[in-house]
Amino acid sequence: MFSVGKINIDKAIMLAPMEDISDVSFRLVCRELGADVVYTEFVNSEGLVRKSEKTHKKLEIIDDERPVGIQIYGSGIESMVGAAQIAERENPDLLDINAGCWVKNVVGHGAGAGLLKDPEFMQRLVKGVVDTVSLPVTVKTRLGIDSSSIKILEVAKRMEDVGVKALTVHCRTRVMGHKGDADWSWIPKIKEVVKIPVVLNGNIMTAEDVKRAFDETGADGVMIARGAIGNPWIFKEAKELINQGFISTVIDETLMIKTCLRHLYLAINVKGERRAILEHRKFYTGYLKGLRNASQIRKALMEITEYNGVEYILLKYLDELLNYNKLAV
Repeated sequence: MFSVGKINIDKAIMLAPMEDISDVSFRLVCRELGADVVYTEFVNSEGLVRKSEKTHKKLEIIDDERPVGIQIYGSGIESMVGAAQIAERENPDLLDINAGCWVKNVVGHGAGAGLLKDPEFMQRLVKGVVDTVSLPVTVKTRLGIDSSSIKILEVAKRMEDVGVKALTVHCRTRVMGHKGDADWSWIPKIKEVVKIPVVLNGNIMTAEDVKRAFDETGADGVMIARGAIGNPWIFKEAKELINQGFISTVIDETLMIKTCLRHLYLAINVKGERRAILEHRKFYTGYLKGLRNASQIRKALMEITEYNGVEYILLKYLDELLNYNKLAV
């Protein structure tokens, strides 16, 4: 059971915080398609305390996406405490601390997975945040820096000791990045040493992966990252598989294109038309993946800056696909 603050969900399926991906519009799409909890992109604590407008915009949440968590990252206790206070004013349902980002520039500054180099300092930093805010605080981390320094059991106990309400574990080490297989066998071991909810992350690319993760590890939740990009239906499929034993959703060209337009529509409502359309370009590859002549359509969409133009191209394309399918039968 993922029980954190007012959130109580059995076998929670969550959208991970992803830089330049999990903005409010994508979070809304995933919530509509079954995600139980969603998270913001990770937010730089130094940018928040220095009053960067661009950084602060990443904190923006709306009621329709709840329950939602804000994730912050940093290496300084003072800046993380200050950032936590700023984030709390946005009234999220929980506050998450990133201790798992593997990217060199983040780790090099002692943030993200860099915190795993010194579990004692990581504990002090997290305690500083927990003691400062009234929100439930959670942590997302990795197994360790490398295979020779896996300290996740120690880290888990330290996090629980300072009041962390749940722990998400990307079951790879920092040096692995996204390569290699995630080692899910650590989840039951972690659950043996802490009483707080433990969420599994890593190698979740299909609905079948979600079900297998729950079945094999007893995790309290499963967090999906890359598996949701271009495939936000994964949440709906996973719930169907878990609850009814089979997947009934049919992902065809109609669903793919209609969801793409729905995503863009939600983005425009939040960001405004021009900004939303420009930022939405990165999603076309995923939404149109595998469709006939998709590369030509993506190229045409890159020239459009108005919703009506995008809608016209995609709906015309959908008609062409459906007509082609009829002739091919």
